[in-house]
Amino acid sequence: MTMKDDVIELDGSQGEGGGQVLRSALTLSMITGRPFRIVNIRANRAKPGLMRQHLVSVQAAAAVCGADVAQAAVGARELAFRPGRIRGGTYNFAIGTAGSSTLVLQTLLPALLFGDAPSTVTVSGGTHNPKAPPAHFLQRSYGRVMAGMGAEMSIELKRHGFYPAGGGEIVARVQPCAQLRRIELMAPGERRDAYAESLVAAVPSRVARRELECVAAGLGWAESQLHERRLPDDEAPGNALLITLDAEHVTEVFAGFGEKAVRAEEVAKQALGEARRYLASGAAVGEHLADQLLLPMALAGGGRFTLDRVSQHALTNADVIGRFLPVDIRFEAGERHSTCTISAR
Repeated sequence: MTMKDDVIELDGSQGEGGGQVLRSALTLSMITGRPFRIVNIRANRAKPGLMRQHLVSVQAAAAVCGADVAQAAVGARELAFRPGRIRGGTYNFAIGTAGSSTLVLQTLLPALLFGDAPSTVTVSGGTHNPKAPPAHFLQRSYGRVMAGMGAEMSIELKRHGFYPAGGGEIVARVQPCAQLRRIELMAPGERRDAYAESLVAAVPSRVARRELECVAAGLGWAESQLHERRLPDDEAPGNALLITLDAEHVTEVFAGFGEKAVRAEEVAKQALGEARRYLASGAAVGEHLADQLLLPMALAGGGRFTLDRVSQHALTNADVIGRFLPVDIRFEAGERHSTCTISAR
């Protein structure tokens, strides 16, 4: 797309005040060719400024589009980004910590759809860590919706990486896409499958069993729906609980993450709470998938979906998207769930 000279000014302390403002701005700047400047990066976090995973997102975006970047360093609280043209190719990015590989990929994947050639992107770091979508979410939930919009991409988990060690690796392959299709997701549709997995690496099997027993009790599931996934010890130590609900129109993944001194029952409670809220709402998508749908639907020129909860994260993301694209994003509360409508201005 044609480079535009007007610089979009963003304040990272507004709304949710985390890294989403920066990631969405990077993606949209690459696609639209519009430069931006952001101040007060992650101002509402305990450690404000760029963390390692955010810096890698900036560096990755700059590499993909040949951007000029000012003030990019760990701890930086402001940044200027002037993009060039998106170039397909083979890219490798290493976070160097357990910082989220999936968040780096979510910055790049929509932009690479607008590249001049196919792309293969390898990101190493964390793949299953708190406060970020796990790799399985990208594969099963995000990937499925993007395929429904006409995007050709595959996401391969080569190696798990848990907090605090990291060391995971994800490979994504993306084909250019001339135009994303508009879609509507108003209900999940008929249930096709439902199962829980406890991923354990150098963690006792009893931890997995306790997590899965909590899921069985909370959702009334049978033993056949409960799976312990023992990982190689060299991917250790680590534990994550995944609840997957596969329906006719959408697949949802809810996660809980094991941490030192956190009981298995607490890990299960985190994932169970989100899954039960989603099921009770009757909405098509859950809170986290809703966040990720806003940007591609806006790029498609519009769309509509129901969601179980409108998060501050989603509201902040909607505001940033509206700064770069001529779309209106509206959330309307209903009796059990909310509806998001995206339309061209």
